[in-house]
Amino acid sequence: MSLSQRLAARQGVPTNGATPATPTKHDVLPGGGANRQRAMDPYAEIKARVHTSLLQTLGPTLYDANMDESELDHRVRQTLQSVIEEEEAPLTGSERGRIAQEVADEILGHGPLESLLRDPEVSEIMVNGYQSIYVERAGRLSPVPVAFLDEAHLRRTIDKIVAKVGRRVDEASPMVDARLQDGSPVNAVVPPIALDGASLTIRKFSADPYTTEDLISFGTFTKPVAELISACVRGRLNVLISGGTGSGKTTTLNVLSSFVPTDERIVTIEDAAELQLSQDHVIRLESRPKNIEGRGEISVRELVRNSLRMRPDRIIVGEVRDGAALDMLQAMNTGHDGSITTLHANTPRDALSRLETMVLMAGMDLPQRAIREQAASAIDLIVQQARLKDGTRRITHITEVCGMEGDIITLQDLFLFDFKAGVDETGKFRGALRSTGLRPQFTERLAEHGVGIPPGLFELERW
Repeated sequence: MSLSQRLAARQGVPTNGATPATPTKHDVLPGGGANRQRAMDPYAEIKARVHTSLLQTLGPTLYDANMDESELDHRVRQTLQSVIEEEEAPLTGSERGRIAQEVADEILGHGPLESLLRDPEVSEIMVNGYQSIYVERAGRLSPVPVAFLDEAHLRRTIDKIVAKVGRRVDEASPMVDARLQDGSPVNAVVPPIALDGASLTIRKFSADPYTTEDLISFGTFTKPVAELISACVRGRLNVLISGGTGSGKTTTLNVLSSFVPTDERIVTIEDAAELQLSQDHVIRLESRPKNIEGRGEISVRELVRNSLRMRPDRIIVGEVRDGAALDMLQAMNTGHDGSITTLHANTPRDALSRLETMVLMAGMDLPQRAIREQAASAIDLIVQQARLKDGTRRITHITEVCGMEGDIITLQDLFLFDFKAGVDETGKFRGALRSTGLRPQFTERLAEHGVGIPPGLFELERW
């Protein structure tokens, strides 16, 4: 997408070459939503006038394809100051600064969401309609006193986001997965399937990817568990990260991926690119949905198959949710040891059951035992993650896949979260991951790759 098209997408104008019409006050503040917004924001009318004057002053400059992003940002903010100085309403310096920032956010960013995206304490933004916005801070949900002007304003903002990654959302395709410039995943749902108006969910990424030390300090896992996981990744074991929505699987996947040696070639495959790998030799692949004619779709399964021809040392799949599970298991079983993936499940046993179901979705008439043998042979370790009632994200199981006994895949828990420790006076869980005293069977395989495990790592801990 050219710069002019990106700018057009910012303003919600046609990208087919038509000259954008100068918005009027009624374009900016339409209908009853504007009246409600005025009640919430006493500067709504002033911002509308400033916004209109700015567009009239800059005109075609906003759509100059030869102007880069930083130059455009400087030009907009410089002109914005001049326009606000001409505003006759009595305003203090702080009020002028606020209006300037909010109008700049509308033109250059994502409108009322921009202040939330800048807030480092906000980890998730949930727009439940143009007047209802919730955020997650420290694992707790709370409403925020910002809103869109109306449904059209929210839809324009959604269009800005999805257009930047070459996707679309409309009545014919009312669901979309996209991402922000920093990789933060975005999901949008619009009518007719969203009955109460468009809905938008943004899971914010930290500006600096979390490290092992960060997750230890958060209580996600303990130092002994970090040593074990690091050894498993360096020793080329296949790891499955399981958990519910919002449990922190992608963050944990990022941390696990950081243990991959820098001299290995990594191919990542995702529905919407979210991973933030620090290695240099990384090939990133992203699936593509159907176009408006219903063609051009490239699924995760196709990308997994293609990745086998790209000479990968490791294959990292952001999430398996369909028949791609079969190709992933085959890749793990055919010389691509050390692969990592995630899926949605509540327990390690449920993860294997769901994996079996997804293999059947590939359309292959495979017997149940064959599927289970493939899974037992391919997967070495399951890392189970959960978002607890206190809002924290914790790893609750570190489970080894031992093999088959009859028709059942055998598992043994190496570490379990101690829920029996109870909660403190603030409602936080006191427990942590504790060793079960069982020593894994894969230690010899790690030794073959020159990776050792501290001898006391699996000592039984009192519960």
